[in-house]
Amino acid sequence: MAPITDYPQRYALTGELHARPFPSLRAPSRAVFLAIKQPKDAASRDRAQDLEHLVALLDHYGAPRPSANATHYYGKMGKYRLKWEQHTELVTYTVFFDEAGERAFDPDEFEVFPDYWLDAAPGGRMTSALLRLLPRPQDDAQIAAHLADWFVPESLAVAEVLEGAAVIASDFRIDPAGHLRMAIFTNEETGGRRTGRIAQRLTEIEMYKSASMLGFAMVRDMAPKLNALDAKLTDLMAEMRGPASRSEDTLHALLDISVELETLEVQSAFRFGATGAYKAIVSQRIEALREGRFMGRQGFAEFMMRRYEPAMRTVQSTEARLQAMSARALRAANLLRTRVDVERSAQNQEILASMDKRADLQLRLQRTVEGLSVVAISYYAVSLAGYLLYPLAEALEISKGMLTAVVTLPVVLAVWWMVRRLRRHLS
Repeated sequence: MAPITDYPQRYALTGELHARPFPSLRAPSRAVFLAIKQPKDAASRDRAQDLEHLVALLDHYGAPRPSANATHYYGKMGKYRLKWEQHTELVTYTVFFDEAGERAFDPDEFEVFPDYWLDAAPGGRMTSALLRLLPRPQDDAQIAAHLADWFVPESLAVAEVLEGAAVIASDFRIDPAGHLRMAIFTNEETGGRRTGRIAQRLTEIEMYKSASMLGFAMVRDMAPKLNALDAKLTDLMAEMRGPASRSEDTLHALLDISVELETLEVQSAFRFGATGAYKAIVSQRIEALREGRFMGRQGFAEFMMRRYEPAMRTVQSTEARLQAMSARALRAANLLRTRVDVERSAQNQEILASMDKRADLQLRLQRTVEGLSVVAISYYAVSLAGYLLYPLAEALEISKGMLTAVVTLPVVLAVWWMVRRLRRHLS
């Protein structure tokens, strides 16, 4: 062996590709299929409960238990064989019988699951189906007689698959016992593993079809709220042309709608993604069957195109509508926010102009006050100078009034010069 260390998950990841083998079936035989899903948060459920539920069923039949971390199981369960699988949201049980039984699609076949065990299921029945495998008769008219007896003609889908290896049929309706019915007529040359692949693909088509329809149920419940938000958004966008004084109120209302739409997107993101993935699996499984028309009847692909595809297109259109509304609300909020910003800028300019005007008035007032200050200071300065020079008036034989008049002009000029110099120094 090469001296290199294997990646820790190398064998586990490779084994996952081979961990879910197709069962080997021979006609005549039959199978019972059950898919269980928790009502809420099924993707994040406690998967240990699924395993405990499986162990309870195996213990009922005295069958070997799976490993502690198993995600799939296939083995003998009494006189039956059980195939158990965990999926992202679902857990499935398929029980195989080695004989077809006398009565076609007998509801008693479902009693392979005990009542107490069904009551303890960690979730509800997403879907269940009864499969009947028979050898293909020489005359296709016998198949037509069976189909007329077992299924509702209006919604019957039937096709020859895998280049004539088998004929499959189902009407995808729930019978009075609560199960779907699926029939497989295999040729003698069709091997057990190919028959098992056909049976498993049929159950997977039903399982993923049912799971994807959860998206349709969600958008149907979501439609009234989306319609209300759409109308409200349209009204608010019309109000954007209204008076500028209401812009901020309209902006807040638009932001509220954006929050609601974003919440809807977050809440529905997983279901939209899961619906798209399930729809793709349904299409792939039908394509893998390589259908051929049987006696001029509609096949599975045609049935899905007429009954199933419109529901899926509704889901897709609702997802696109939700995204478009979110983008529209965001664009409207951005435009309105720009308008509010422009209005605030204009208000700020008016405020600045008003402040400039007040500053100019203050400057004028300041100059007026400065002039009065020069007069006041000069008055007191002249008085002081007079008191200092009065003794000289008698010596020079000049009257006090004359002396005051002579002193006044120089004192005023000196005070004016000092005040102006001080103002320049401070500025």
